[in-house]
Amino acid sequence: MAPSNASGEQTSIAPLKKRVDGAICHLTLCRPTLRNALSGELIQALQSTFDEIANDRRIKVILLDAEGDVFCAGHDLKEMRSLSDEKAIAQLFADCAAMMQSIAKIPQPVIALVQGIATAAGCQLVASADLAIASDRARFATPGVHIGLFCSTPMVPVSRVLGKKHAMEMLLTGDPASAEDALRFGLVNRVVAADTLQAEGDALARKIAEKSAYTVGLGKQTFYEQLDMPLSDAYAHCCKIMTQNMLAPDAEEGIDAFLQKRSPVWPSD
Repeated sequence: MAPSNASGEQTSIAPLKKRVDGAICHLTLCRPTLRNALSGELIQALQSTFDEIANDRRIKVILLDAEGDVFCAGHDLKEMRSLSDEKAIAQLFADCAAMMQSIAKIPQPVIALVQGIATAAGCQLVASADLAIASDRARFATPGVHIGLFCSTPMVPVSRVLGKKHAMEMLLTGDPASAEDALRFGLVNRVVAADTLQAEGDALARKIAEKSAYTVGLGKQTFYEQLDMPLSDAYAHCCKIMTQNMLAPDAEEGIDAFLQKRSPVWPSD
């Protein structure tokens, strides 16, 4: 992929558009006629783009959205049915799982902007994002049970984000959840009017981008590391991280700026 610059230059890998606007990177799924289904090509495009962004210090926040009326309808079922052997099918799921995990591993927060339906691996993509804002027209489902293919890989982040009973109901019934239900379940952070979705996403991204990139990246990494630790181990790990953070130039600058009642100038930026 050719690089995007801070002036807003747009680049793309066929099913994915990338636009960088200052410290914010906009990634757009662009297979609207195919309901933005996660083909192998789109999975690889997302993977390579996340890998590229992870090492780009200019980018501080990622906004992930989609063209058309559907955010993402999950895997491309026609492509999946065309795969002829177990190895090829297993590789597709492994590639998708690795791409989803990349979202947690990169230092920049990823905000999903969900304008429409997000089903199966599309719902997985929303659950994998660090934050999510939904249009009041959005719907969410893990409907694999309807076609004899349980949403087992989408279940991984969904079951970690939702309460157990809510996750099981979605998985066992395949019924769609409204945007309001998704908010109540913990799948999204907020629900907004459809015509304000992009503005709300931009405002949230700008608020995060004002913070120290070093501190946000360290905090995001530590958040995911401590989640599955026993309580005492989590405290021990986070005490170590806070000590490291306290000695970093950005913390020194941030504390000095607070005490001096001025805006900080982050050394890491």
